[in-house]
Order: sequence, then C-alpha cells, then structure tokens
Amino acid sequence: MGCFECCIKCLGGVPYASLVATILCFSGVALFCGCGHVALTGTVTILENHFSKITSDHAMLTDVIQLMQYVIYGIASFFFLYGIILLAEGFYTTSAVKELHSEFKTTICGRCISGMFVFLTYILGVAWLGVFGFSAVPVFLFYNMWSTCAAMRSPVANLTSVDSICVDVRQYGIIPWNATPGKACGITLSDICNTSEFYLSYHLYIVACAGAGATVIALLIYMMATTYNFAVLKFKSREDCCTKF
Repeated sequence: MGCFECCIKCLGGVPYASLVATILCFSGVALFCGCGHVALTGTVTILENHFSKITSDHAMLTDVIQLMQYVIYGIASFFFLYGIILLAEGFYTTSAVKELHSEFKTTICGRCISGMFVFLTYILGVAWLGVFGFSAVPVFLFYNMWSTCAAMRSPVANLTSVDSICVDVRQYGIIPWNATPGKACGITLSDICNTSEFYLSYHLYIVACAGAGATVIALLIYMMATTYNFAVLKFKSREDCCTKF
C-alpha cells in the first residue's frame, strides 16, 4: 500500500460530522459564555446607575446574576470536555462503521456507551433550546429600549413631548415596583442609550444569543451522527451474531 492510499484510508476514518459539530459547539459555547458574562456585568452597571440606585432594591437580582455567571463557568467547562468525548466517540464509531481494522469487533459495552451518548445529547439539545429562548429575552428588552431612543432621535418625532417617552424596567419584573427611579424618560433615556455599557451589553447579548443558536445546531449534528453510528453498530452486532452459526 502506497503513501497516497494510506492517507486516503486515514482520512476515511475521520468523523467529519462530529468534527464540524465540535468546532461549532466550541465556538457557540465560547460566544455564549464569554459575551453573556460580560453583558450581565454591564446590565448590573446600567441598573445601578440609572434605574435602581438603592442597593437593597436590586440585591436579589445581583445575586441571581452572580449565580448565572458561575453557571456560565460550569457550562464552558462541561461542554469543553463533552465535545472532546463526543469527538473521540465519533472516531471510535466511524472506525467501527467503516471497518478500517479487519479485526475490529463491536462489544455490548461499546454499543451501550454509544446509546448513552445519543440519549444524553438529545437531552442537552432540548435543554439548549430553552437556553436559546432564554437568551433572546435580554435582546428583546434592550431592543425595546434602543428602538425607543431611536424614535426620539427621529426627525419626524414630536420633540415637544419627548419627556413623555419613557422606559420602565419595573414592568419586566427585573426590579421591584418600589425601586427608585425605576424608569428613564426623555433626555435621561437618550443619555443611557448613548453610554458604552448599553451599547456593549446590547450587542454582546445578540452575539450570546447567536452562540446559543450555534450550539443548538451543533447538538443537532451530534444527534444525527451519533444516532446513525449507533444504528449501524447495532446492525453490525446482529450481523456478527448471525455469522457465528
């Protein structure tokens, strides 16, 4: 066998679907965790400086955001390891499916592990659909504030009533109704939209939402690849049992 044939044989054992899913998963999780962490910090700064100047009014929200940031650390660590494990499992099942080694035989333990990854990836996919939906909530809130500021700056806006245009974050349940001031109107609202914290947090939330969507797509690719490989391994095991007799 020449060098070219050997290279072709080796490339045939690469699980391209799992490889693409791993790259997409790492990228999506990195965007979601990194951008989400910074955006949450910027959100706390905006609330403290403009909407809730009494610390006790948003103490619970601050604790929840800190907890979410710790959860982000755990998500990043878990998916880094899980992506590597799924990629290794992809190499294992691809070698078995394509029979790169003539002496390769599937075992019950190997099939059970593959089935476990199919089930776990399905559960994670459903969970990340929820994460994707949840990550769209701050994008919606920031978009409402940004569109309100854009409406005030519009040439067709009635500048005589600009002070009557307000954004009340208390209606979203972010801070309690007794928080002061709780809302921003007119020039104050426009100044908030021009701050670097607002601009950065808004765009980081968008990127974090896109990262969550990329992770969902990666998990879907994982599910298709692992399900196919598990089905072929199961069929191969039945074929091996039939050839024994």
